[in-house]
Amino acid sequence: MHTIKLFLFIIPLVISSKIDQDYSSYDSMSPEPKSRFAMLDDVKILANGLLQLGHGLKDFVHKTKGQINDIFQKLNIFDQSFYDLSLQTNEIKEEEKELRRTTFKLQVKNEEVKNMSLELNSKLESLLEEKILLQQKVRYLEKQLTNLIKNQPEIQEHPEVTSLKTFVEQQDNSIKDLLQTVEEQYRQLNQQHSQIKEIENQLRRTGIQESTENSLSSKPRAPRTTLFLHLNETNNVEHDNIPANCTTIYNRGERTSGIYSIRPSNSQVFNVYCDVKSDSSWTLIQHRIDGSQNFNKTWENYRYGFGRLDGEFWLGLEKIYSIVKQSNYILRIELEDWNNNKHYIEYSFHLGSHETNYTLHLVEISGNVPNALPEHKDLVFSTWDHMAKGHVNCPESYSGGWWWHNVCGENNLNGKYNKPRAKTKPERIRGICWKSPNGRLYSVKSTKMLIHPTDSEGSE
Repeated sequence: MHTIKLFLFIIPLVISSKIDQDYSSYDSMSPEPKSRFAMLDDVKILANGLLQLGHGLKDFVHKTKGQINDIFQKLNIFDQSFYDLSLQTNEIKEEEKELRRTTFKLQVKNEEVKNMSLELNSKLESLLEEKILLQQKVRYLEKQLTNLIKNQPEIQEHPEVTSLKTFVEQQDNSIKDLLQTVEEQYRQLNQQHSQIKEIENQLRRTGIQESTENSLSSKPRAPRTTLFLHLNETNNVEHDNIPANCTTIYNRGERTSGIYSIRPSNSQVFNVYCDVKSDSSWTLIQHRIDGSQNFNKTWENYRYGFGRLDGEFWLGLEKIYSIVKQSNYILRIELEDWNNNKHYIEYSFHLGSHETNYTLHLVEISGNVPNALPEHKDLVFSTWDHMAKGHVNCPESYSGGWWWHNVCGENNLNGKYNKPRAKTKPERIRGICWKSPNGRLYSVKSTKMLIHPTDSEGSE
């Protein structure tokens, strides 16, 4: 390029020199005929310029050719990268289809397990009712037999009574087997739910938009190593600086109700639902709203908890005890009846350990509903498969686990959920109810049981 510029600069000089020589010769010499040929020096200058121009053009051509080759190499690399990307996209698309098929199969299996669990629950409730009726008959026969023995000691036990006892024992064993089966079904159902959620999360993370899929090539490719779904993977929980209860979480600035992790003193980390009120946050230990969760559970279920924290659940006696043994706590019970009237009552309370059957001791503080639980008395927690010695067998005729005294009352927030209201007295007794001393029976639509430390500052 520089050579071309030099040549363009030289040509005008040569022409100008030629014109000046023509004019000078015209002035100094007499008129003669003009020569048709250029001077030899001019020709050499012109030839030299043309030679330099040729060399410059040659260098320019070589340089341009090299640049073009570089461009073609880059285009080839881009094409190869685009091709590889299209193959990877096709493979991801196939993996996504496979994940969708797996999700559909898991959902179908989940429905089957759910239906099976509902059938087992229905059969279990029927068996429990039959068991209660049979036990009532057995008690009646035992009373009659006791009277007969007192009057005639030599008479042996009647064969019908013996057969009935044997039948009741068989029914007890069958019910225990069914309960174990139901618990296993629930565990499998929860595993299926967690697997489906994890797969849905993976699909959201690895999903490709339809427009991108349609714009890329669909050529096949050999299989390659791909990502694996860790269905049972759980996040590691740090045990440092974990709050002891919901009040601590509130004091740290959290003002939203929801599920949080806590670790009371000398306890493992577990999740709770924190219900934020106007001036603090309460730990929710029981919630009933729609009857979606069966509360007629075993002792082990009530000890370690069941249900969903974002729905109906029982936190677990062991977890409740690990929280309240740290300091003095308040128990708040919130009730809503089927007329949408809301009530509450608060107690200062003490909860015993597993060795005491989680004995509850209450003292009323305030509320807008009549108290229905005995105060200043030891209320022992019992379930249908675990009754404390010296206490009546309340859960047999009532339903669900609850704190009972030496006399069964009609107060049980863990009873069967009746929609909207049971008409007969036996149904009301087995359902959720709250009976005040004046005789009024509140048929409850929803319940909450919450705990909160008496000294909020001391919970830090």
